[in-house]
Amino acid sequence: MFSSPEAQQAPTPGPGLTRAHTDATLASRVAPKHFVGATSTYADDVGTFNGGSYRISHRDTNTLLTIQLAVGCPIQARPGVMIAMSPSMSLRGSLSFGWMKALAGGNIARSTYTGPGELLIAPSIMGDITIIRLDGSNEWIVGRDAFLASTTGVKTEYKTQGLMKGVFSGEGFFVWRFYGAGLVWMQSFGAIVKKELADDETYYVNNGHLVAWNCRYKIERVASGGIISNWSAGEGLACRFTGPGTVYMQTRNVSSFVAHLGGDISKNR
Repeated sequence: MFSSPEAQQAPTPGPGLTRAHTDATLASRVAPKHFVGATSTYADDVGTFNGGSYRISHRDTNTLLTIQLAVGCPIQARPGVMIAMSPSMSLRGSLSFGWMKALAGGNIARSTYTGPGELLIAPSIMGDITIIRLDGSNEWIVGRDAFLASTTGVKTEYKTQGLMKGVFSGEGFFVWRFYGAGLVWMQSFGAIVKKELADDETYYVNNGHLVAWNCRYKIERVASGGIISNWSAGEGLACRFTGPGTVYMQTRNVSSFVAHLGGDISKNR
């Protein structure tokens, strides 16, 4: 089992803001009296759960999740993320099908690892790992490709998004809804940033940078000055979140990265 790390010092609140603009993926229009910025997740994360323990290390874009499982304790994970495991571990694959999952285009397969032993898994892309704790009374919405692994007490289902969110949020028309009791490990493309929102505080997250959230949001135009201004800024529509709640974001955008690679390849032909 892993020992718990020292408690991290909370970030020092910054000055109050009335309006903020940024060229990055984040922006806040309405700030609370004591504004607290987004926080990074750079330190090792060590913890326990019923039947095992875990450590998240080698952060923030080469992250590794090490899980120790007791006898008979299972863990579910997305296929293809296992790096290594003890010979005493057992692995079983499962496949579930439904029209919702088929339309969503998400992963319909699951791998179940059962202890005793050690399991090493990592994100399917170059990125970080963070954890959500469910206590039976809360639920989270997780991006279509953000799920990495979970304990057996966690329940999952697909949730539909509206037309505007499906087209412009970067997550498509279907996302994951997680509820129940247990732990959920999420993966990202790049590092993970966490933003806590106070009551009625709003915060903008750019398309394609969402990982998970437990507060409401809507699609809103953030650039002003007409079509030419929006096109030149490259930031026309974004997700406007309203607190209270928490939003997890990723520092890299898969679509932008693919477009960048495509441009470089075409130049070198």
